[in-house]
Amino acid sequence: MALIVHKYGGTSMGSTERIRNVAKRVAKWHRAGHQMVVVPSAMSGETNRLLGLAKELAPAKPGAAYGRELDQLGATGEQASSALLAIALQAEGLEAISFSGWQVPIKTDSSYTKARIESIEDVRVKAELDAGKVVIITGFQGVDPLGNVTTLGRGGSDTSAVAVAAALKADECLIYTDVDGVYTTDPRVVPQARRMERVSFEEMLEMASMGSKVLQIRSVEFAGKYRVPMRVLSSFTPWDIDLNEEARSGTLITFEDNEDMEQAVVSGIAFNRDEAKVSVLGVPDTPGIAYQILGAVADANIEVDVIIQNVSKDGKTDFSFTVNRNDLAKTLDLLQEQVVPKLGATEVLGDAKICKVSIVGIGMRSHVGVASRMFRCLSNDNINIQMISTSEIKTSVVIDEKYMELAVRALHREFDLDQPQDSLAKA
Repeated sequence: MALIVHKYGGTSMGSTERIRNVAKRVAKWHRAGHQMVVVPSAMSGETNRLLGLAKELAPAKPGAAYGRELDQLGATGEQASSALLAIALQAEGLEAISFSGWQVPIKTDSSYTKARIESIEDVRVKAELDAGKVVIITGFQGVDPLGNVTTLGRGGSDTSAVAVAAALKADECLIYTDVDGVYTTDPRVVPQARRMERVSFEEMLEMASMGSKVLQIRSVEFAGKYRVPMRVLSSFTPWDIDLNEEARSGTLITFEDNEDMEQAVVSGIAFNRDEAKVSVLGVPDTPGIAYQILGAVADANIEVDVIIQNVSKDGKTDFSFTVNRNDLAKTLDLLQEQVVPKLGATEVLGDAKICKVSIVGIGMRSHVGVASRMFRCLSNDNINIQMISTSEIKTSVVIDEKYMELAVRALHREFDLDQPQDSLAKA
């Protein structure tokens, strides 16, 4: 008997009929002898609806307490879907119980709307599992040291599921979505994109961080840190599909690098439209400038991605970095108020019409010239590169947003990603 965690996204929970199908699928696994924990998202569109109501009432974000109330509000979507799933399972003849994050409890810090999990207690959940019940735990939320409800940010249900799996030492965490696995890139952009049977955690982490929407990056970080076996698969297959077939479907996120085999040079193309570029012009080219600029940004809980500093001229330099597009206005205001007066910068500019495109692959470790091949491909289509970032298994470029789909299609062809996985390994 294995302990299995299922996570279901908002589209999987989008109606009572879909919730009923989720219940039937979970019941199938439970009747096969497995202990089952389920982490559902809110019903599709519900969180957006709730936060939209808040924005109508307070478009200007009235004060520090606003984030707390947003979390109180946003957490109700998952609470409703968890209770509905428990009711559906009970209608299937199973004992089931739902818990909110604070009831487990899932303990977090107090960073409202972007909280981070600090610990999860397993005593109550294990007691209910040992009693033969299916346990449903709300995704996306927890509780801070003062007892306040917190949420983990968008995509936080993935993180909740993997964290719960780690805390319970689950045998596997299955992430059910509206797609049937991880693809070489988004099939809506490249119809020839291919589903991968397996991908390493390193590659998945890079793809998630570079904009792949299949898994939330913090969930992959958790899985890698605690070595939680994960699989991404579709919730829209028939619920009564053979259990063994279902358990082998989708894409396995594996710790195995298969270093004894030749790897494809590039495994996937990721892209992110949600980027914005910030440039601080004419700052003194002296030690500590990067800290003085980015320290203030970090203190405001704004995540920075690609960073570049230009060559010094007359003791001055320009400093550019990217942030999430939703944080652009906040970042520009912060820099104008705190950094420009302090450093005497000439100007602060923002550009929301950029995107990031990345190539990712473990095989890049053992092949030279991969980045130059990427640059040549983009040059052939007259796509200008504004910024570059690299790691051992990825190269990312910031380009004009209007060229994003052209760049993704060109790179997908350049690295033969429409070919079967076994043929790529031999290429």
